[in-house]
Amino acid sequence: MMMFPEVFQVFIVGLLIFIPVGLIYRKAGFHPAWAALVFLPGFGLLLVFMQLALLPWPNLRDENETGD
Repeated sequence: MMMFPEVFQVFIVGLLIFIPVGLIYRKAGFHPAWAALVFLPGFGLLLVFMQLALLPWPNLRDENETGD
């Protein structure tokens, strides 16, 4: 019974990270469901940062194609 508050705290902190990351994914042109990677223990947030840093953003491709 003592574990429930800790799990609840982890869930709240996860949501505090998940919601802004989902908004970043949406603005970048990715599906916001990719933000669920933050819930992977240990390296989930690292995967999010790597994906956002290394993959070409779909919305930038659209702007470049229409801007020429």
